[in-house]
Amino acid sequence: MTGADVVIGGVGPDGSYFTDRHAGGNSMPVVDQQQNYKLLSLTESDGKTVMKFQRSIDSCDKDDLPITDLAMKLIYAYGQTDDITYHSNRRGTKELNLLKYMPHVNPPNSSFFDITMVNFTVPAKQTYYHCKIMKARFGPKQHIYRIEPVIENFDLVHHLLLYRCPPTVTEPLEAECYTGVDGECMEVVAVWGVGGGAFEFPEVAGLPIGGNVGDFFYRLEVHYNNPNKSAGRVDNSGLRFYYTSELRLHDAAVLMTGLAVAPGYAIPPKAKSFLTYSMCDTANIPKVLETPHDLQVFSAMLHTHLAGRKVRVGLFRGGEQIDLLVADENYDFEYQEVTNLGKTKTVKLDDKLLVECTYNTENRDTLTWGGFSTTDEMCLAFIFYYPAMNLSGCASFPDLTSLQSAMGATDIDSWLNIMFTKTWNDTTISEYQQTLKSIDQFITVVNSLNNASSYKGTLPDLKVIPPAPCISGCVTKSLAVLSLLTCLAVQWASF
Repeated sequence: MTGADVVIGGVGPDGSYFTDRHAGGNSMPVVDQQQNYKLLSLTESDGKTVMKFQRSIDSCDKDDLPITDLAMKLIYAYGQTDDITYHSNRRGTKELNLLKYMPHVNPPNSSFFDITMVNFTVPAKQTYYHCKIMKARFGPKQHIYRIEPVIENFDLVHHLLLYRCPPTVTEPLEAECYTGVDGECMEVVAVWGVGGGAFEFPEVAGLPIGGNVGDFFYRLEVHYNNPNKSAGRVDNSGLRFYYTSELRLHDAAVLMTGLAVAPGYAIPPKAKSFLTYSMCDTANIPKVLETPHDLQVFSAMLHTHLAGRKVRVGLFRGGEQIDLLVADENYDFEYQEVTNLGKTKTVKLDDKLLVECTYNTENRDTLTWGGFSTTDEMCLAFIFYYPAMNLSGCASFPDLTSLQSAMGATDIDSWLNIMFTKTWNDTTISEYQQTLKSIDQFITVVNSLNNASSYKGTLPDLKVIPPAPCISGCVTKSLAVLSLLTCLAVQWASF
């Protein structure tokens, strides 16, 4: 909550109350000296409180957060009385783009189908990935326009992925992931992370099913995080897909970028802020596709595990950074959302994407390795774009030979010994981070048939693009009315 821009309002015995505040920490938000939020209405009826208010996009007030074209996290909390006290577990969050929210649509000739586990007994293991390969039986081409999670056990299900399999996969299968043929199915078509909600495609694009992709098999992957190793839990979680026969202008697709998930990179313990980097060079896409084209990016989902604090994706063209494609400066493992960018951003062939993840391991005493467990780490960005290409991934990984040499090791064993015996402090953590940043990366582009092209590259420098200076009169720029609604309590209360 630290740094949040907060309003508190409700309907009391003497009428409504409403204040503009800010959070200096995990304590009572402080009333702003300058009250920039305008209350439009505040009503209470049938156990619901509806509060409508507006604020300028940039109020030029240091206690208010500027509203930008990047996704922002909205937090809410409510109480059961008009005493403004600690909210306990009556709270939540939603990540969205305030300047261009993607509305729900209900096109004609629409229906839905579910892809879920069926009465799967979750093993009594801390981390378990279960995969189910099945055939999608559709005739004529349709477009998926909305994807919703169907979660039965919120305390166990960490994330869901649906992959399209190559034509070489011809039989259904259900087993632990990454133990057989399921490893061939790597083209992501849908993704959900813990805390996320429904995802809406823009009106110009949809995820294709049926037609020339109707005979493909798909792999549903569910990551179960079971820290208590509970036995006998049965799960039927998965995804719901809304589709229509009214085809949209473009087929949409998902490109997975970031650090390849493997145990060859480590994050030191006791790090307040440790950065990892990975790169995708789109100039190499033509090496795996015959007819590549630019990507029109409209949404993204960023993903790390428990130590993640920030994720940024920089866009580079001609050797210079031209934009932050997407960024989450307050990443929360418990709330992972596919987020609308607010506008379509073009990634041209020859552009580079740099994925930067920031971690905090101050509460850890040992190295954190890249891997699949929740206590391991990842650094991924799922990029939603159109028109679709037969492309599954563009990821990188540090050149371990260069890393070992830079750290004075002669082989993997001596490097591991250095890593495990090193005294990690601010100096050694910084040195290791700079070493990782300076060495070559192995960058791999993979198409839908799992044909890959690998090459070496170096990482550019990612900078935070500063906001435009606040100028007099900016308060005339008005944000559309925000309506915050809670149906579970009598009224809003404190954060």
